[in-house]
Amino acid sequence: QFLELCTRLTEEHPEVIPFLSSRHQKASPDFLASAELRNILSRCLSRVRTRRNKVYVYINELCTVLKAHTLRRKLPLTSAPSIAALPSPPQPPASPQPPTLPTAGSSRPPSGSKRQIRYLENLLRVYMGEIRRLQERELDLAELDSEDSTYLQESRLKRKMMRIFERLCQLKQCSSLTGRVIEQRIQYRGTRYPEVNRRIERFINRPEAFPDYTDILKVIQKASARHSLGLARRQMESMAQDAFREVGNRLQERRHLDLVYNFGSHLTDQYRPG
Repeated sequence: QFLELCTRLTEEHPEVIPFLSSRHQKASPDFLASAELRNILSRCLSRVRTRRNKVYVYINELCTVLKAHTLRRKLPLTSAPSIAALPSPPQPPASPQPPTLPTAGSSRPPSGSKRQIRYLENLLRVYMGEIRRLQERELDLAELDSEDSTYLQESRLKRKMMRIFERLCQLKQCSSLTGRVIEQRIQYRGTRYPEVNRRIERFINRPEAFPDYTDILKVIQKASARHSLGLARRQMESMAQDAFREVGNRLQERRHLDLVYNFGSHLTDQYRPG
């Protein structure tokens, strides 16, 4: 239906529809059969019907989504030639200048082109619009047990957005930190042993870390053995209990504040009590 409608509206540029069809053929079969694509297609179809002068905008939007799900074809591996068959490389001319060694500043990955950055930013906008549309849909009881419910589609899109955002930060050579409370580093100074404090602090600041008592005890035991602290068994167990209580409370408080600051929906952004 989308192709039939766009074919009539793009007669002045006959190359557009074949390009869109090629994007569709290169997309992965799983994505072509997904509810995500059906939702995007139905939305683009309804928008083209209401705003026909924007048909190229919605075709470009669909092409962007299809390109993001292009089926990657692996190249066949060929056997490497033997060392004896390889010609000896020519000797480079002597140079008075020593070879430049990579420094800490030069270890950064090369920045992405403007085209790559623009493409990923456009893809983020497409996914953001789809998430907003999913949030505005009514969820019936029959859909709660579905493996492709609105909530699950929204969750998958958000995970994709996070991967795109991280890749965009790499191309722009900037930090991916967003300033959320959950990203703030927790400092721990609960014992009188700096070696133990450093190991506990490093352990609790790992991504998605929420250790239990046994984890903290193992960290203290490793620190004692590594730095020859000579801590007794009961002393380490007492330190682990105190550290577990303090660390658990601080991690729980950080997660609670992060939820308070970030919980919400664009549907209630404009709401003001009274």
